[in-house]
Amino acid sequence: MNDNYIVQFESVSKKYFNIIALNDISFNLQKGEIFGYIGPNGAGKTTTIKIMVGLIKNFTGNYLLKEYKMPHENPDIYKMFGYLPQDVAFQEWRTVEHALYTFGILSGIPDYEIQDRIKKTLEYLDISNYLKKKIKSLSGGTIQKVGLAQAILHSPKLLVLDEPLSGLDPEARIRVKNIIRDFRNNGTTVFFSSHILSDVEDVADRVGIIFKGKIIKIGSIPELKKHLYKEKRFELELSYKPNDLICLSKIPLLNRIEEVNEYDYKLFIDLETDSDFFAHIIIKTLIENGFHIRSFKEIIPTLDEIYLEYLKGAENGTIDPS
Repeated sequence: MNDNYIVQFESVSKKYFNIIALNDISFNLQKGEIFGYIGPNGAGKTTTIKIMVGLIKNFTGNYLLKEYKMPHENPDIYKMFGYLPQDVAFQEWRTVEHALYTFGILSGIPDYEIQDRIKKTLEYLDISNYLKKKIKSLSGGTIQKVGLAQAILHSPKLLVLDEPLSGLDPEARIRVKNIIRDFRNNGTTVFFSSHILSDVEDVADRVGIIFKGKIIKIGSIPELKKHLYKEKRFELELSYKPNDLICLSKIPLLNRIEEVNEYDYKLFIDLETDSDFFAHIIIKTLIENGFHIRSFKEIIPTLDEIYLEYLKGAENGTIDPS
């Protein structure tokens, strides 16, 4: 196994009776990276995660956690990671302190350290005032934060989070994203799934897209974009309409014209190579023909747009699984 990897999946497949949940997926997680895992409901995200954390042991293919072939008979190996499930569940009669104490013991934290770890972790998550509260009295968002507390309590080397941002208000989402970055910056590998693609775009170093049990693409967001879009798209906004619009039809690589109002137009232009050179020629041509340019900018596709294009390509067969 490559020393830079902490996790490696090699041709992993999983069936539930006759239903294929994972179909020959392969990927690796590098040390100290944030990996966002995205796909439609039922695509195989949670099955992947359950294999990774040892909840599913019956699968084909190879899964290596550092140098260990998983599943492994030594339970201490599982203390290497922290896990936040999609549906966080604690025994409702417990207090937050009691619940986290139990998880601390199970995670291998020495007894004399646990109380201090619990205190510091709750302060870090800004929920220290819930220490003595019973689980049944907490809101869904607070239970999610307590779930995250148990996942990070023992400072894991691998943090596996299934929909960690669901059910959180905007302020809490920002805090959790900062926590994910903090762990990455301290050398922890973070693997998380999410349907909130703008949040994935904010924090992920690399993204894996899974569809119908197959991983169709892995890469950084710039890499995903470059593979999908061979051209750069630019938007020019013209401040008024001159008497003669014929020259617009002469602009090379013009994609479309959009009328904003009686005097304003937006032009959308696709440039594949030498984009700076062609952009200069286009702007020069417009000015020479009496157009006043209000703005000129490149249109950067969002992860939502990239994701939908990959799914569409996988569905119609124009994009092969990577």
